[in-house]
Amino acid sequence: MNMKDKLPQGFERSPTTELGAREAWRVFGIMAEFVEATERLASVRPAVSIFGSARVAPDSAVYRQTENIARLLSDAGFSVISGGGPGVMEAANKGAFEGKSLSVGLNIQLPHEQKANHYQDISQTFRHFFARKYMFVKFAVAYVVMPGGFGTLDELLEALTLIQTGKSPRIPLILVGSAFWAGLLDWLRARLVAEGMINPEDMDLLQVIDEPERVVAAIFDHYETRGFERLPEEHELLLNL
Repeated sequence: MNMKDKLPQGFERSPTTELGAREAWRVFGIMAEFVEATERLASVRPAVSIFGSARVAPDSAVYRQTENIARLLSDAGFSVISGGGPGVMEAANKGAFEGKSLSVGLNIQLPHEQKANHYQDISQTFRHFFARKYMFVKFAVAYVVMPGGFGTLDELLEALTLIQTGKSPRIPLILVGSAFWAGLLDWLRARLVAEGMINPEDMDLLQVIDEPERVVAAIFDHYETRGFERLPEEHELLLNL
């Protein structure tokens, strides 16, 4: 019996089409994104990824706070990685750009909102979200999460999931803006912890810090006894992410 005989009655296997060929070639495009980004970002360690809303105005308190945090991190020796766009992303790149260390933008092609800011020492553009998100995780020794929308929550929850499940090393996850994040944290405790969806100690993966100097200090405190270099087992985790 050949493969055609196994198909359901009335069903015919389509021949190779132009669409099928395009999908196959797209795999190589995705691979190329991973390879190119990995090579270009190899020198940005240690690095801190900063997330937040693209809709934050330059004259807002959140923008100024983000810029201040990024400048302090940059002067302390951390490369700063942002999404490369406007709002909080621009503030993060601007603060780092004016500091002593590299300012990195991981840009994404979107139909709206995303336009690369002008404060990037290294600017890398992605077509695929998952390749871009992998780079945020691979090169960051900490996440600083400013107020933001769906994209910000997506990055935060994905980082929490990877750490909780042991798929990536534990790094500081710092929420900046206690008033902004209070409702979400209350809900996590009242629903997810209370109903056994997560363990109470999972909440310890998050820190809430409002003062820029304390954000930097918390990252140094986390690595005080071990340094910023990846341990062999952490390298292995990231290779299998």
